[in-house]
Amino acid sequence: MSIFVRCFAWLLAAAVTFATLGPPGLRPHSDLGQDGEHALAFVLVGLAFGLAYRNRRWVVAAVAVVLIGVLELMQFWAPGRHARLEDFLVDAATACAGFVLAAAADWAMARLRASSAVTSEGPAE
Repeated sequence: MSIFVRCFAWLLAAAVTFATLGPPGLRPHSDLGQDGEHALAFVLVGLAFGLAYRNRRWVVAAVAVVLIGVLELMQFWAPGRHARLEDFLVDAATACAGFVLAAAADWAMARLRASSAVTSEGPAE
């Protein structure tokens, strides 16, 4: 399962990179608006990487924020693109929110497993 989640996370990162730096005409558009699209994309990236790299979540989150900044700066050299501080702030904040969601999901699953293990043991004799 871990390898599948890691592959999915990296494919998602590649798709977001293409959408960020690729030709504007090939970028998907939705009714969410620019900030909504950025938020959705990067919360999914944060969630995917947070689930893929559970043991190194803090380091991966820090690297993700740095790489989101690099991605935003690379738009200065991409034709038809523009780098904006607002985009970076939305992208970084929502990626971090995705990491928090991944940590919350891990915590909830651990609690569920612990409670299931206690109830399955039955009464002590």
